[in-house]
Amino acid sequence: MKNLFSNIKGDAFGGITAGIVALPLALAFGVSSGLGPTAGLYGAIFISFFAALFGGTSTQISGPTAPMTAVSMVVIASIIAVNDGDVNKALPVILTVFLLAGLMQIGLGVLGLGKYIRYIPYPVVSGFMTAIGVIILLTQILPSLGYYPKEDMAFVKTFKPEAEEVILENILKEEAGEGILVLEDFKETIDRAEHITQEDILKESQTLAAKDASGALGAIKAIPKALKNVNWLELILAVGTILIIYGFKRITKAVPSTLVALIVMSGIAVGFGLNYRPIEEIPSGLPIPNLEIFTSFSLGSITPYIFTALTLALLGAIDSLLTSVVADNMTKTKHKPNKELVGQGIGNSIAAVFGGIPGAGATIRTVVNITSGGKTKLSGMIAGVMLLIILLGLGPVASKIPAAVLAGILITVGIGVMDYKGLKAIPSLPKDIKIGPLKMSSEVLIMLVVLVLSTFWNLVYAVGIGLVIASLMFMKKIGDLTAERSDVKPLKEESWADEGNFPENLKEEVFIKHLKGPLFFGSTSDFQQLSTQIPDTAKTVILRLGRMQYMDQSGLYAMEDMLQDLNKKSIEVLFVGLLKQPKYMMERIDIIPDLIPREHIFESFKECLNWIKLNVKDQY
Repeated sequence: MKNLFSNIKGDAFGGITAGIVALPLALAFGVSSGLGPTAGLYGAIFISFFAALFGGTSTQISGPTAPMTAVSMVVIASIIAVNDGDVNKALPVILTVFLLAGLMQIGLGVLGLGKYIRYIPYPVVSGFMTAIGVIILLTQILPSLGYYPKEDMAFVKTFKPEAEEVILENILKEEAGEGILVLEDFKETIDRAEHITQEDILKESQTLAAKDASGALGAIKAIPKALKNVNWLELILAVGTILIIYGFKRITKAVPSTLVALIVMSGIAVGFGLNYRPIEEIPSGLPIPNLEIFTSFSLGSITPYIFTALTLALLGAIDSLLTSVVADNMTKTKHKPNKELVGQGIGNSIAAVFGGIPGAGATIRTVVNITSGGKTKLSGMIAGVMLLIILLGLGPVASKIPAAVLAGILITVGIGVMDYKGLKAIPSLPKDIKIGPLKMSSEVLIMLVVLVLSTFWNLVYAVGIGLVIASLMFMKKIGDLTAERSDVKPLKEESWADEGNFPENLKEEVFIKHLKGPLFFGSTSDFQQLSTQIPDTAKTVILRLGRMQYMDQSGLYAMEDMLQDLNKKSIEVLFVGLLKQPKYMMERIDIIPDLIPREHIFESFKECLNWIKLNVKDQY
């Protein structure tokens, strides 16, 4: 506790500054997610406080971040669509998924998996981060133009036939669930269909219109309609925000330019009484837990989203631990990765219960905290308290912020979050693979696959596919290197020092093979060729295994097949220097002693040579 208050002045200034920087981003991320500004603010308050209190990085400031919001946006949109476009109906399921993600993060930390996050390949992270930037940019074009698909009645009307179909389908599903849907009698169906109002059809059409224009692809499709219906005031507010954010940085970095843009543009909009679109109202008063998460819990509604919750948990872990590394470099300290994951998990779990969106360690806010004097966990806790004070004291004022200003802020976030370092490296990376006539870098291919799939298809699956491709390419490279080092060559070309006194007269009868490196699935294809490369004169094969440290199941069966082949040809095989792990594997499936008797296994080449001199006769 004494340590916690050892730097109270620096932590107070760092925490307050980081809290002020977090405010516009929290509101913007909340709006972008689809749950409204309050959800962003609640997420920032609880994650910042509890991740700092229980986490393993002293100076980390946590809260909603661009990657976490981009994935949350997809989760929220899909759950709302399933619940007839009703946010209130979908909210308990959404928050349960977020709670599950937080609990999974705690589990990752408890199981000690924090140290493995660093094994995620850079091209996957790079492609994902650039995709997040592209998604945020594309999805913010419509609100910055003042275009909202739900309110474009000409567009909404095109969904009327589909809306009627969906409503009828829902009636039939309800009846099937109640056990009253029978082919002989559609009386109940007709009766229920007659109660459908034009208002119901309009509401469903608006939901379908919003769904059609959601995400990166939907935004691209809707841009021509948005350009025909530009709200010039909203566009000016968004452009003004962007210009202030980039322009004010050139004057001074002592005051956060995002906050300056928020205050100046909101002040202009309110002060001149402009007819702008404000953000949703932020309720005043303390946040209240959403107990529906527990009271209306149903496993069936959560099951389809378990993989998504795991993705959120892993993404939050990567996002936070990358920020922890930045904090370590700046403060010359060492974070505790597993403790950090537990802290982030607790923060996300509590935020979900109170209706907040999930978050992670935020790099810019953490850097601001450190440069403003923050040194201990108290700084992150103060940032959370600062946001709570703003919520309680300035909630009604914050409700007057123009939606276009937050869209402008998010556009700058989208531009900033892209991985320019990775993009700049594209021309200079070695072109190590060939796809048809094209030669390109495998690293660039992985990055582009993740970037395109994340942007236009699915963030969750894109990362999984990227990891699979990266793993396969890594295995191929390692397999190629192993095979290269372990070429089958005649004795005279690669004899080892202790083979110099091998009897000249037995060189035709005995074939010596050196296995160097692991025998695993990446190197088995070359190994399988061994039996075909043994000279016809050889009746004995010596396998020198002192440098084969590891053998997996693929390698084991390749070895078994090769030994059976040689057995059929009446060729004896001798092992020299067999190590512990490969020996254990071969004993499990009885290669030893069925195919290789124990008396054919030698610790040294000298022992093997003595056996050769006694048992192999010179025939050629």
